Amino acid sequence: MGSFFSVSNNTNSDRSDREGISSNETCKRQRMSPTVDEENPRLFPNLPDEVSIQIIARLPRICYFNFRLVSRKWKSTIMSTELYEVRKELGTTEEWLYLLVKVGENKLLWHAVDPRSRIWQRLPTMPNVVDEEESKKGSSRLWMWNMVEGIRIAEVIRSFLGKRDAFDEMPFCGCAIGAVGGCLYVLGGFSKASTMRCVWRFDPIQNTWTKVTSMSTGRAYCKTGILNNKLYVVGGVSQGPAGLLPLQSAEVFDPSTGAWSEMPSMPFSRAQVLPSTFLADMLKPIATGLTSYMGRLCVPQSLYSWPFFVDVGGEIYDPETNSWIEMPIGMGEGWPARQAGTKLSVVVDNELYAFDPSNTMDSGRIKVYDQGEDVWKVVIGKVPIYGSDDSESPYLLAGFHGKLHVITKDANHNIAVLRAELRHNLDCSPSSPSSTLSQNPLPEFVVPPAETDAVVWKIVASRCLGQAELVSCQVIDM
Repeated sequence: MGSFFSVSNNTNSDRSDREGISSNETCKRQRMSPTVDEENPRLFPNLPDEVSIQIIARLPRICYFNFRLVSRKWKSTIMSTELYEVRKELGTTEEWLYLLVKVGENKLLWHAVDPRSRIWQRLPTMPNVVDEEESKKGSSRLWMWNMVEGIRIAEVIRSFLGKRDAFDEMPFCGCAIGAVGGCLYVLGGFSKASTMRCVWRFDPIQNTWTKVTSMSTGRAYCKTGILNNKLYVVGGVSQGPAGLLPLQSAEVFDPSTGAWSEMPSMPFSRAQVLPSTFLADMLKPIATGLTSYMGRLCVPQSLYSWPFFVDVGGEIYDPETNSWIEMPIGMGEGWPARQAGTKLSVVVDNELYAFDPSNTMDSGRIKVYDQGEDVWKVVIGKVPIYGSDDSESPYLLAGFHGKLHVITKDANHNIAVLRAELRHNLDCSPSSPSSTLSQNPLPEFVVPPAETDAVVWKIVASRCLGQAELVSCQVIDM
């Protein structure tokens, strides 16, 4: 390999040797010269591009942002799908965390977090573009919301945001988030008090937003999940003749074809057995979560009549039979609920975890679902949470690098990504100031051995984003 980078010295004896070189050999050397093809130079001088790509694929992805500035050739290579296919083959893909935050009253921003380097990067702003047809629907503004059937759920959503006119100011309010095929998807939401059908995709390779095929139904606050490299969307609310109404319908998006397909609607079987017509009219069924678990979609559900939410178990979608079945009783009724009845959960190494908020705003618990016993069990008895009643999502869950993570804010408004570590797995040597909670405004918590093994929360990444509020998060491996 060293011979590729060596430079020969010109000597008299070399001149006599070169005089006898054949024309074929001369052409061969010219092809090896990095200056021969100036219009299409090689990534590394004297190395085939195939070998160069193998080298680049082994480097951290955080370096790619600077590599794009080297030349047009480097930029096209970094922004090509070939490079990332090689990373998959080599097993050098990296999991990054993508955070959506709300800044002020009417702005949503995305940040990409590299857990290895702890570097945060701001993504391009989502396009402030709405279909002309959807804009016309929104021209009626908020007067439609005061109709009898829609007023309760409108009040629920308004309470999330704290301002009754927030929908007029902030596009994508109430949007759903998904990640499939190495891309982020932002689906639906509100625009000028109307639910949207539009779907936007962010490609981390191209670093751009692109509009893709719209959903068949305008939705806000719907739930998303991934199965078999397809994006499933269920429930939410939509604009009806009498205002906002909960949806039982569901649909699935295939990134390979760019098309949406219909799927069976959720039966909401528990809602069909209410004892009276009065209760059936008063209590509205709504999907309060969605998690892909054991190859199926698990959708916990609730009945609501603002401000009351009643858990009624849930339903499970099986893609093999294309049908819904009732969720096991212990799984559905024991699924921990957070703000406004919504369920927060994540799957890590085939284990289903959920966050169970406490009565105070500074802690919570982590539960895991035991499929064999059909019961939720506490595995972490103390999770440091600094939230506020005004925040839409004072905490989020994520699973990457094979571990459970909690995203929250500390007392100084720093957004912190915390990882749960068993204390006996930690190095006994002193940690760096940025690695453990004991050196940070967030305190270190150790769970009593009676509930679980001793757990310490470590900071993976932290950044001050002022008064920004957490909205959602996704993990992309590429």
